[in-house]
Amino acid sequence: MEIDDGAAPNAPTTAGTAATAGTAAAAGTSTSKSARTRERILDAAAHVLSRKGYAGTRLVDVATHANLQAPTIYYHFGSRDELIEEVMWVGAARVHAHVVDELAALPAETSPLDRILTAVEAHLRYELLISDYTTASIRNANQVPEGLRAKAAAEEAAYAKLWRDLFAAAMDAGQLRPDLDISISRLLLLGAMNWAAEWWNPRHRTLEDLVSSTQDMVRYGMTPAGR
Repeated sequence: MEIDDGAAPNAPTTAGTAATAGTAAAAGTSTSKSARTRERILDAAAHVLSRKGYAGTRLVDVATHANLQAPTIYYHFGSRDELIEEVMWVGAARVHAHVVDELAALPAETSPLDRILTAVEAHLRYELLISDYTTASIRNANQVPEGLRAKAAAEEAAYAKLWRDLFAAAMDAGQLRPDLDISISRLLLLGAMNWAAEWWNPRHRTLEDLVSSTQDMVRYGMTPAGR
């Protein structure tokens, strides 16, 4: 390759620099567009899966909701099950992250019991108002083949540990009844909150009513003061 007169032997020419920058910018734009398309597909799949379930979710419906051609999905996901597996994982990961963030925002002096009550509200609001992903993950946990559950199950295990730690801290602080089986109580609470995705209708009960009633289950059913 010839070097222009006056240019240092290894210095890029102005034209070469511009071309390199243009290529990098184009690559960045392409990557960004690809990432946005992938997110659109995931959003659409979460919407369809949360409403039609595993058996009823078709890629053509996902593509229609994403306003894309169905073959575009295969550029980002190898199969319908791969797409559903990712939605299930995102649902578990995002509700976990949301609850962690809400707890982290509390003042340091917040009592262990109030941390549980905050986690209750954060979980319900994220599940029912914010995320199709979490609703899809909860509703289809027992529908998808076991092989598609592994990735989400690992995230769910980490989330379950967060709740175990919350209950253990409240018990150690004397804010839960000493005779309370915190393992059973925790599972019952999480099960009740997850099941709300199946029956809660904002036309009949406000989310504030649901949150308050669920918190009262903890406040008056699990604490010495409540008894």
